Amino acid sequence: ALTKLDAKASQTVAGKASNSGPSREQIVGQVLTPPRATKVPKDVSVHGDERTDPYFWLRERDNPRVVEHLKAEADYTRHWFEPLDGLVDRLYAEMLGRIQQSDESVWLRDGNWWYATQTVEGLQYGQLLRREARAGEVDVDRSKPAQILLDLNTLAQGRAFAAVGLAQWSPDGRFLAYTIDFSGSRDYELRVRNLATQDELTWKNQSVSGLAWSADSKQLWFVSQNAALRSDRLFRCAVDRPGSEELVYKEDDVLFNLDVSYSHDRRFLILTSFAKDTFEQRLIDAKHPSAKPQLIMRRRRGQEYLAMPQGDGFLVRINDHGPNFRLLFVKRSNKLNDDGLIDPTQIAQATELLAHRQHASIESFQLFRRYLVVQVREAGRVCLKVMDFQTRQWRDIDFSEPSYQASLLEPALSLGPGSELPGLNLQFASDLLRFSYTSLTTPMSVYEVDLRTMSRRIIKQQPVLGVLRPEALRAERLMAKASDGSLIPISLVYKSSHKAQGRRPLLLIGYGSYGYPLDPRFNLPALSLLDRGVVLAIAHVRGGGDLGRAWYLQGKLDRKMNTFTDFIAVAEHLIAKQWTSAEQLIISGASAGGLLMGAAVNLRPELFRAVVAEVPFVDVINTMLDESLPLTTEEFIEWGNPKIKREYDWLRAYSPYDNLVSRNYPAMLVRAALNDSQVPFWEAAKYVARLRELKTDNNVLLFDINLHAGHGGSSGRYDALRERAKVYAFMLSQWGLN
Repeated sequence: ALTKLDAKASQTVAGKASNSGPSREQIVGQVLTPPRATKVPKDVSVHGDERTDPYFWLRERDNPRVVEHLKAEADYTRHWFEPLDGLVDRLYAEMLGRIQQSDESVWLRDGNWWYATQTVEGLQYGQLLRREARAGEVDVDRSKPAQILLDLNTLAQGRAFAAVGLAQWSPDGRFLAYTIDFSGSRDYELRVRNLATQDELTWKNQSVSGLAWSADSKQLWFVSQNAALRSDRLFRCAVDRPGSEELVYKEDDVLFNLDVSYSHDRRFLILTSFAKDTFEQRLIDAKHPSAKPQLIMRRRRGQEYLAMPQGDGFLVRINDHGPNFRLLFVKRSNKLNDDGLIDPTQIAQATELLAHRQHASIESFQLFRRYLVVQVREAGRVCLKVMDFQTRQWRDIDFSEPSYQASLLEPALSLGPGSELPGLNLQFASDLLRFSYTSLTTPMSVYEVDLRTMSRRIIKQQPVLGVLRPEALRAERLMAKASDGSLIPISLVYKSSHKAQGRRPLLLIGYGSYGYPLDPRFNLPALSLLDRGVVLAIAHVRGGGDLGRAWYLQGKLDRKMNTFTDFIAVAEHLIAKQWTSAEQLIISGASAGGLLMGAAVNLRPELFRAVVAEVPFVDVINTMLDESLPLTTEEFIEWGNPKIKREYDWLRAYSPYDNLVSRNYPAMLVRAALNDSQVPFWEAAKYVARLRELKTDNNVLLFDINLHAGHGGSSGRYDALRERAKVYAFMLSQWGLN
């Protein structure tokens, strides 16, 4: 049925639409009529709250009626965009013209090899490559031939979607283990390639989310996902024998997932069981793969920690004194007990390296043999703090821009969105630190710092081609007052030559969940908006980690409504300060940011000209009641469990689908992907169907569904860029700039 839908959705339908304004939908000779889904009432009442869901049936992916409805929505959206096809083409050409299509990443030294990723003009996907390294070599010798280890273009041939999740070369450089997904559903297949012979073995019956090698490169650990895509089992296997895997550990608590990673000195593997608010770690000696994992510190509800082996103890980041964490050195216990290698007594006697501070959150750290580098967020800005283990003195790496993103954790190599490859700092004995830096006016850059002298240099910066240069942009940071008096930061950027124009078209972006900070990053495609006089703004609302861990806690569970009212306060502030007007304000968010879009529109629909909600989490109550769906049980700690009446009431207050009423709404573009396992396509489908039924205006409402992708959209870089051009064309049409 879905194959038939794909074929029908790609057919050309006669008739061209005339573009005569954002609220008129006409095709020459006929009116373009929005699809209407059939209503099949289903009682979804709980806790005495009577709720009827007339579109619950849209969850039935293989139901021919669902297929026909999705086809109708696809046809309608395609028809509506036909007058904008030329604009989409122009935007795509502009965006493509700013990209250096053949490019390479920084080169990473690991053992006897230098590793990098590259893109080649005309090819959709990246390639992983390496060059041989000499002893003492501090930079790659590009005169040496490069070996392509993995070419995703080859793997993707004949497929509409292909994405690498993980890629890890073995310590001896003989093998490459990687995971690949051909649907977008996050069902990653494990493969191991012999780099000398190119022979490949496949673990077909496992969906893999984590990888690590033994020190001798003969054994491989991998984390496997269950049917609900919860990472719950760690296996060990011989690298040359699929099917030989042995279960090492199983996580039974449905609130928790597993991950496996290396210690910074690469001597150990660290197995982490993690929930949204609780962590527990175990240690495995990489030289003794058959040894039983040793518990580091027993889990306690609400206690988050990260322990990294160092000498005769551990560096530990822990939230025992407050939500923003402190950093300790804890000696390793000489005796094994139920509490693990670290017990509460040792924590009490530990050496405190950085204390908990109310307005400064310790986010991560990187350990070297002679130095410790800590990433600290204070007032929304990141500082990197460096400690010399010999002198015990701290020095800071500061940044001057008003808002930016600096990170120790940005992946150095990439084979596409969502791919996880080794990070920037693989040389434990090195005195050179690498970190990433970007801002609204600074393209993504990789810096190298000599920790002995603190001198720094750029070793890689994202190229920007075309006429509009980053130097022509200006960034500012504003503050809006929330309903409870909290100050909400706003980052914005615009073309400096347009500063004096008064109220202008403005795109406001928001997210505000899971503690993820929505840090300002250079947005190359958005130059096409900025060049047309649009202002781009980011709302750093509570629920995100933009101002640290406490900022996140103020926007989850029973305080989730703060996320939405903060966003409203930011919109009102931008209008009051004459940056824009309600007629010129478009808002956009994806995933949990799509939830923010739906909730904000329900609260104040008159504030916005248009809305773009991408893969939006909008059917909150029904999703959180269904424990068979991916993410549901583990996210009870984020949103609440609606089977508990008090927590149901939290969700009932803001769930976008359940709070739609008969009224006027802004123009909306709602985007989804058929194979999305994180936010199923039917959430957006149901939301659009109910909104069509209830809205009383003539503003356009579009449902754009990608039939060959998952949560992150199209996997190919050119396809993804054209998708972005389509979204921007919709926005420009609403601003009258098309």
